[in-house]
Amino acid sequence: MAEHNSILDTLETVLVPVHRDGHKFVAIGAIATLLLFLLWAPLGWIAAIITLWIVYFFRDPERVTQTREGLVIAPADGRITAIEEVMPPKELALGDEPLVRVSTFLSIFDVHIQRAPVAGDVKEVAYTPGLFLNAVLDKASEDNERNGIVIETPKGDKIGVVQIAGLIARRILCFVKAGEQLGVGERYGLIRFGSRVDVYLPKGKTALVSVGQKAIGGETVFADLRSDEEVREARAQ
Repeated sequence: MAEHNSILDTLETVLVPVHRDGHKFVAIGAIATLLLFLLWAPLGWIAAIITLWIVYFFRDPERVTQTREGLVIAPADGRITAIEEVMPPKELALGDEPLVRVSTFLSIFDVHIQRAPVAGDVKEVAYTPGLFLNAVLDKASEDNERNGIVIETPKGDKIGVVQIAGLIARRILCFVKAGEQLGVGERYGLIRFGSRVDVYLPKGKTALVSVGQKAIGGETVFADLRSDEEVREARAQ
């Protein structure tokens, strides 16, 4: 019995649920696979591999999120590509002073579900049409198609989060509207097939992560609004 339970536990860690937005794509892939197998087996195997990748792309794993007030949690999986002081997008109405922006690049192999970095009220939801430049580029924040939200915490701090389309991404999904409430770590959006997510911290707050670091959405702590800690130093090794 113990061995049986061990196998089940292992399967549970390997088999990750697929987000509901991916169900239709998986179904299309499965049907195409069956038809192509009937037509010619090699094509069927190619379709099967593509379908398995779709399942992998739309995976929606559970995450353990720290809920202590003041923490800003990573909204997305991916590599942190930039931490810099910049002017926030005008559509988010976060003021006219530079804020620290933490940019996370999502490759096609990262989980593409976005999660709320803090708990609070959704004050703004702003969609902006645009280009589909490489999401790693700085100008992607201004020129690319994007969707931004502003979450105000119970203490009155405002956090901006922007989903940005990339070279491959062609669809940004946001599941919330202005006036709704979000819990920290709660799923609020998804970008299909490679993209970027920017987080704008309140004035005077610094990031506790470093460029090059791998972020885990819903788990990695980006900042602590209660702390006056200075920017941390880091090195790759």
